[in-house]
Amino acid sequence: MSKPVVRVVGLGPSGAEHLTARTTELLTSSPVVRLRTRIHPAADAFSTVVSYDDYYDSADSFEILYPKIVDDLVQLASTSPNGEVVYAVPGSPMVAEHTVELLRLRSEVEVICEPAISVIDVSCARLGKDPMALGLRVVDALGSVDPFRGPGPLLILQTYAPEILASVADRLPRETVVTVLHHVGLHDEVIKELPAFELVSFDSADHLTSLWVEGLRTAGESMDDLVDFMRRLRAECPWDQEQTHASLTRHLLEEAYETLDALEAFVRVESEGGDHATAVAHVEEELGDLLFQIVFHAELGDEEGHFNFATIADGVRDKLTGRHPHVFGDVVVSGSDEVASRWEDLKKKEKGRESVTDGIAWQLPALTLYAKLLRKAQQIDLGSENAEGARTQAINALQSLKFNSSGASDSDSTSDTESAWGDALSAIAKCAQWSGIDLEGVLRDRALQLKSDIQRFESSKTK
Repeated sequence: MSKPVVRVVGLGPSGAEHLTARTTELLTSSPVVRLRTRIHPAADAFSTVVSYDDYYDSADSFEILYPKIVDDLVQLASTSPNGEVVYAVPGSPMVAEHTVELLRLRSEVEVICEPAISVIDVSCARLGKDPMALGLRVVDALGSVDPFRGPGPLLILQTYAPEILASVADRLPRETVVTVLHHVGLHDEVIKELPAFELVSFDSADHLTSLWVEGLRTAGESMDDLVDFMRRLRAECPWDQEQTHASLTRHLLEEAYETLDALEAFVRVESEGGDHATAVAHVEEELGDLLFQIVFHAELGDEEGHFNFATIADGVRDKLTGRHPHVFGDVVVSGSDEVASRWEDLKKKEKGRESVTDGIAWQLPALTLYAKLLRKAQQIDLGSENAEGARTQAINALQSLKFNSSGASDSDSTSDTESAWGDALSAIAKCAQWSGIDLEGVLRDRALQLKSDIQRFESSKTK
């Protein structure tokens, strides 16, 4: 025995002129017909057809509403004189229609969707766009709260209220140009371009409003293009073809230091004022150079069959997900200190380490290395004197230093010195730790100041 049938037809995205002859015939001649809603321009042509608008009025949420509609349709199909109910939905049954998705999960009925003009057809025709040539993606404004991802173009549906437009705006770069498509094909049609941050100013949004985003350059597309760029260099550039992981290591180190220099300069400009645009451009350039080194190593790894940029990105995301149970799990923390403490515990368990010092890069600059070890010591409650104790220790260590009264030449420079110098340096490093100061950065900043002083002095001597 065949199953009862729910035959779904579409009212199109605007007036009755977009209905197919087949849909009109089914809606006027079938014994049992239902409209999902009468709030649609084409519904006026079928004034005697019962709608589910009273369900909308009584339901507290869509999660309650849609299953209730589906239940009624299944019941109607099973009792219909011809074993079939015709169900009319706005637009097309195959585009953004959740009740159809729920119907397909019901084993008691067979669901047949009739072809219909969709909002995609009308929007692309009105804008003169070929969705296939452009690679159009259709997205649901209610499907997520995450930022929209490129590439464009995007046709964003379910934007039927101003508050949803506000949500869409929050998920796009603020200057992104968005085309509002409102009542397309009707007498009161509005097609309007707005920057994303002004979307909330369009207060007429309803169930016949959608959004078109022509261009959306996001990180995913940019990274894909950069990886493709790297592959072309490896294929066509003799220098890039000769490089290995070993030959690139010095470039990675140099770019890391240049990035650090740019960031420190940017911080100074932020705090002291200056040419902000130049500092921003410098940081962006150096971060790009550093990123390219990572992409280069990833491409080499891909050619060797070991790893690629995708596995690197996925790996670090998965690792950091595990290191943030207070974000991606149910762990509750009291503050950043507890986060740092848990981080070390998680790392030890994850990597099977016996000591908090395992995994430290001993090639770090000495001041940075010592500061890192001080933090590790604090995590296990070693050397927990207070700030004043560290200050006293530094003063005593400095007072105990011995100097060469006649000065020292370059040939006298050595790291094999009396322990008092080590005591002084370590004591100052402890003071810096209690104050939250990066001594490496401080000393680098003073080195830059000294460089300027030297150059000014040299300039004055030549005049």
